[in-house]
Amino acid sequence: MNEKLWITALGGVNEIGKNMYVLKYGEDIVVIDCGSKFPDESFLGIDLIIPDISYLLANQNQVRALVVTHGHEDHIGGIPYLLKQLQIPLYASRLTLGLIEIKLREHGILSETIMKCINADSQIELGAISCSFFNTNHSIPDSLGLVFDTPEGTIVHTGDFKFDMTPVNKQYPDLHRMSDIGKKGVLLLLSESTNAERPGFTPSESLVGAHIEEAFNRADRKVFISTFASNVYRLQQVIDAAAQTNRKLTLLGRSMLNVVSVAQDLGYLTIPEGMLIDSEEANKLSPHKIAVLCTGSQGEPMAALARLARAAHRQMKVEVGDTVIIAANPIPGNERNVARIVDNLYALGAQIIYGSRSELHVSGHGSQEELKLMLTLMKPKYFVPIHGEFRMLHQHRELAEAVGVSSGNIFILTNGDVVESTNGIVRQSGRIPAGQILVDGLGIGDIGNIVLRDRRQLSDDGILIVVIALSKAEGRLLSGPDTISRGFVYVRNSEELIADINKLVIDTVEKMRHEKINHWNVMKKTVKDTLGQFLYARTQRRPIILPIIIEV
Repeated sequence: MNEKLWITALGGVNEIGKNMYVLKYGEDIVVIDCGSKFPDESFLGIDLIIPDISYLLANQNQVRALVVTHGHEDHIGGIPYLLKQLQIPLYASRLTLGLIEIKLREHGILSETIMKCINADSQIELGAISCSFFNTNHSIPDSLGLVFDTPEGTIVHTGDFKFDMTPVNKQYPDLHRMSDIGKKGVLLLLSESTNAERPGFTPSESLVGAHIEEAFNRADRKVFISTFASNVYRLQQVIDAAAQTNRKLTLLGRSMLNVVSVAQDLGYLTIPEGMLIDSEEANKLSPHKIAVLCTGSQGEPMAALARLARAAHRQMKVEVGDTVIIAANPIPGNERNVARIVDNLYALGAQIIYGSRSELHVSGHGSQEELKLMLTLMKPKYFVPIHGEFRMLHQHRELAEAVGVSSGNIFILTNGDVVESTNGIVRQSGRIPAGQILVDGLGIGDIGNIVLRDRRQLSDDGILIVVIALSKAEGRLLSGPDTISRGFVYVRNSEELIADINKLVIDTVEKMRHEKINHWNVMKKTVKDTLGQFLYARTQRRPIILPIIIEV
């Protein structure tokens, strides 16, 4: 095994989010990114989903470092949970480190974490694996691609990228470096697939600024604009538009405040002195002098935009004639939440600018021609599409075949699948443990399928609690049944059903007494099963049934 190189994904394939990849040669393991993703509506009460790192914990003595490509949540959101369990050095670029520091400080582990700043000129030695970098474009500054030189060959991980030739911050993609890497020979390329279904090229971020300023100029009253807090380029364009239209700027949302603070401190944002004001001061100004930059562009129910749309924000409110701009496209799965917010904003009398036709958002991910350009520059012998759902990976495979990668040298993986290389021959072999860990409040991994099933059942059909008191000596019914319904039926409107439930419980208890059944667990299960069959026949519903038997 020591002579083998292998790569796997702990997250990020066949899904959008929680990106995490592992590269291993001999006794040396390097981890790439550790992201999170937000739960959909089926994960009731869950706050965050992060990768399962049980394999890394079982081999923690071999883990040399965590290397981070850029500062988006789907690449850094799980880092605090990883570093609480694995004491390993973290390598990231300047802005990425600044964003990670916020998370580590919140989790109380900043002082004990070894963090090292890297850039496109850095080179680090991680056992038998040497790592270097190249500049890419993305919707956040300081995004990097990774190059791993191993005795087996060179592995390239692109990170998230597009080829923007007129970038807002003048951080150009390093085409010459990418070409040089390809000329030296790339054994295997891991390349992101987010926009593999979109033909052509992704437009430049620089096109958005003029449209934002135009929207600000047309607005007669307050302007609310919501975008990804981490899209620092977009934030600067909003700041510039506010300055051009003589508006003061108010920030709403914790992540927006955090990112603006870090980016300004590190020099990635330029904000005119006196422009930023708090909401209390903003409420004293004339509406046409105010712009509000807020979180919630993905419809998150507790984010600032959602609370504004519900007229539930304590500091600001959307009024008739205000303009609301959603400068982001919904991530797959968030469309319904965003649509609900748009409906609520229209009901408040606001003018809404949203959607792809608004020209107020461009993607940070490369489209088909850019993905083909990356493949052409790198000239990989083997290819693994990553960072996308299955249809995106499949489409990326077809793009790779179109530019000359042999179909037999392309691997579409699921999380946990291992691709290994021996003597320069790459093949798919075996699996390691991979999955997802659910974060609920302070609990990490303590919520599993059984708890989620109970939550879904509670949300679908409610709960029925039946309390009875039995004589310990004789098993006779001393009091009850007392029947409590929550989310199943309204007791006052269902007196006949409750009476039938109580009679069935009494008959069941009496039958067990005559049959000398006095074991507590058996009695409880019998009451539960009998009631369950009766209620489904009567109502076609399956509430959670909780019998409580008190022995006196």
